[in-house]
Amino acid sequence: MQTRREFLKTGMLSSAGLALAGMGMPVHSFARILGANDKVRVGVIGFSDRFRSSLLPCFMASAEELNFEIVAVSDIWKLRREEAVKHFKEKYGLDVKAFRNNEELYDSKMCDAVIISTADFQHAQHCIQAVKAGCDAYVEKPFAETMEDARAALKAVQETQKVVQIGSQRRSAPNYQAACEYLKSGKFGKITMVEMTWNVNQPGRWRRKSLVEKCFEQDTDWKRFLLNRPYEKWDARKYLEYRLFWPFSSGIPGQWMSHQIDTVHWFTGLAHPQSVAANGGIYCWKDGRRNFDTVTAVFDYGKPDGSDNFQVLYSSRMHNSVGGTKELYFSNGGTLNLDTNEVSSKGGMDAGAAREMGMEANLLESFKLPDVKVETAANTGGDTMTYLHMRNWMECVRSRMTPNAPAQAGYNHSIATIMTNAALRTGQKVTFDEKTQNVMAGGKVFKY
Repeated sequence: MQTRREFLKTGMLSSAGLALAGMGMPVHSFARILGANDKVRVGVIGFSDRFRSSLLPCFMASAEELNFEIVAVSDIWKLRREEAVKHFKEKYGLDVKAFRNNEELYDSKMCDAVIISTADFQHAQHCIQAVKAGCDAYVEKPFAETMEDARAALKAVQETQKVVQIGSQRRSAPNYQAACEYLKSGKFGKITMVEMTWNVNQPGRWRRKSLVEKCFEQDTDWKRFLLNRPYEKWDARKYLEYRLFWPFSSGIPGQWMSHQIDTVHWFTGLAHPQSVAANGGIYCWKDGRRNFDTVTAVFDYGKPDGSDNFQVLYSSRMHNSVGGTKELYFSNGGTLNLDTNEVSSKGGMDAGAAREMGMEANLLESFKLPDVKVETAANTGGDTMTYLHMRNWMECVRSRMTPNAPAQAGYNHSIATIMTNAALRTGQKVTFDEKTQNVMAGGKVFKY
């Protein structure tokens, strides 16, 4: 009879194996153990909902095989520490030591690696702490919400040479890997435009009403929570619903857009947009939030000399789910659709249109990519994409190879999300200063 862990791992391996087989990759190579056989001791930085429902089951699915073990958890909220100890004992039979903060955890010298799943604005600072303490790290996105934090975190990772995986899990999905290979082959032709959407209808998205009622300042460490952000008085909503409140999160840009814009950088080799214009507002959920429930951004990508430019149109709303999650890449010859996982001649230049200008028709050959569906529902659990990404990090911790989403990828998506946030909050067309590595809005450096 299979244990829960064996069942979870077998199911994920089967799903991933089918996708990899579709790419011509043998399943046995996917399951191979990499690296040394000594146990890797892992600490949890932030026992969050995201960690418990998704990252943890994905980690546990490979932990026994790759000889990893969670030994410690750091959380500044007393309730979460107690929940963590109980959860690990009841679900996995693990005696995990709880620490009140990261400093205590690192001082214990118990951990070789950590999984960071804290508030958005804390990721970069917590990454710096981890690598300077000698730990490899899996760091949830967004990598950073200010350029100051992004620069400091990238520098720390580069100096320490620790294995850092950013939680941009599309980079470990077979369909996205196949799309990247296809686009870089030149067969698709020049990208002329990209359209991306992320739409939900969830009044409770990022709300934690029942938890807010249980959260009291005396049970947390508000000063440590704020880190390097401007002081604000204690607010349980900002502590638990930080995704709704700038500067603790940019909301839609950092949470959702960071995933999708990362594929543009990956597929094209471009590090960031040339410029961003954006608009948005709180049009439906007027619940005291500071971050918008509706965002539209237009990016110009290309080389500094203006060659090979193309436009990216991103839109997202939290009050009507029509359209869901879409990622469409267009060329003159057709469309790459990462919702249906297919390349087609749709929209390509047909013979009639070509004849008018004395040109040849330009229509792509249709084919299917490996089928891995992206879910938009909150806390979907141990999905195949996250499983593959977590496993890739674990294997790289063993092999010391570069993971699929290294710190540089996180730095690049941070530039795009910070540019978008700056455009939304200033109403200015925003650019990026290569020399200073700063986001510029109206001729001024954007910070908050």
